[in-house]
Amino acid sequence: MTQRDDYLARIGGLIRDARQHSGLTQAQLAAQLRTSQSAINRIEKGAQNLTLDMLARIGSVLDSELVSVNVGAATGPSHLRVEGGTTLSGSIDVKSSKNAGVALLCAALLNEGTTVLRKVARIEEVNRILEVLESIGVGVEWLNDENDLRLDVPRVLDLAAMDVDAARRTRSIIMFLGPLMHRVDRFELPYAGGCDLGTRTVEPHMMALRPFGLKVVATEGSYHAEAASGVGPERPIVLIERGDTVTENALLAAARHDGVTVIRNASPNYMVQDLCFFLQKIGVEIEGIGTTTLRVTGKAVINTDVEYAPSEDPIEAMSLVAAAIVTQSSITVRRVPIEFLEIELALLEEMGFNYDRSDEYRAENGHTRLVDITTHASTLRAPIDKIHPMPFPGLNIDNLPFFAVIAAMAEGQTMLHDWVYENRAIYLTELNKLGAQVTLLDPHRVLIEGPTHWSAAELMCPPALRPAVVVLLAMLAAKGTSVLRNIYVIHRGYEDLADRLNALGANIETFRDI
Repeated sequence: MTQRDDYLARIGGLIRDARQHSGLTQAQLAAQLRTSQSAINRIEKGAQNLTLDMLARIGSVLDSELVSVNVGAATGPSHLRVEGGTTLSGSIDVKSSKNAGVALLCAALLNEGTTVLRKVARIEEVNRILEVLESIGVGVEWLNDENDLRLDVPRVLDLAAMDVDAARRTRSIIMFLGPLMHRVDRFELPYAGGCDLGTRTVEPHMMALRPFGLKVVATEGSYHAEAASGVGPERPIVLIERGDTVTENALLAAARHDGVTVIRNASPNYMVQDLCFFLQKIGVEIEGIGTTTLRVTGKAVINTDVEYAPSEDPIEAMSLVAAAIVTQSSITVRRVPIEFLEIELALLEEMGFNYDRSDEYRAENGHTRLVDITTHASTLRAPIDKIHPMPFPGLNIDNLPFFAVIAAMAEGQTMLHDWVYENRAIYLTELNKLGAQVTLLDPHRVLIEGPTHWSAAELMCPPALRPAVVVLLAMLAAKGTSVLRNIYVIHRGYEDLADRLNALGANIETFRDI
């Protein structure tokens, strides 16, 4: 194989993986690119010449950093080179919640006053939402190096000018439904391919919003929404799924309904609580925060100048604790939202994890309880029972993958049961390439045998955020040089993760080679 053929084959493999992660068939991708399925097939096999323009178009549709063009700079996806086997030390602050930040950006559409959000995570998911907001006329200004963000929402939004490409690159766009239904009678929202109206992840949103008079028809690539004014729930809304974004959408709809809305089977998770606290600051009355029943008294018009600081991210906190565990390090993780990590820490204690915990103090939102955690090198043993997630206050579904790399450090067999997501458990078998013993029992369950003697390797980044970070953490523990390729998915949920780990003593280099 020539160097050119190898280049095309590598690009083709990246495109295939990104397409499959997006849930698109070759025919659906071809339709969005206005080309043929046979052309997509040739591209994925490395048998088709590609222009930079085509690569950029493919990357935009698939939400993958397949190519970047920057005069005088290297082009291509970002990779990480990890010199593993080092011990971490020092202190690190947990950054603000990604998921809360995204919800609050959507909630700003409710407010005709000025909204200032403090210490917003500057990650790709936030960037996509901001691109959409700016395109429809929202004033967006980063105020300082602390990542404080000012949003000014005009009385009339220019929805016809919406940045469709940015909107398709974030699943969070569905949370525009709740706010926009109170501002315009008819509107259209693009959505990512492969996300059909009747699927499990979308239909609960529709059921939550129909009582407010919202009708949605899905066509190829778009939601066509029609809102009826003056309509509100006649009885409590019962969510068929205790989902975070579903609960948030119901809250956003209820916030500007001039009446009382009761939401049952609501998620009480961290991002939902942050949204509730924000809505209270702009004049919405909410009872039952932190429970599964919310009683919301909305306001037909909201015009308030408001400042709000979302709380810290419990998933990032878990990531940092896991980094300490797998590298046998003593570090201090500051500003940990303890009420959203208590189950995880109790389970780690059962496995033999040793740590110190400070007294509790309040986050800047005035509500969330924080602590500082100092980790100690520990000898772990496998838990007696399987590890599985549950809705809050259970073990968080996004924290489950971190127990794969932790269990690989423990003596004995550990079963992880990821019953929520189809096929995400499969990505955890990538740890085998670094020396772990992970057996896939079915698309939802893996069996992990420890302890592991980690070894360096070169891997393609899994297309799922948390498994991708899990692989990176295992590379920190593996002596030698590892390479993690195409890390765009990590940038979607973490801000400067490599640099921040380096500040603790890791040796991670970002590079491009295409």
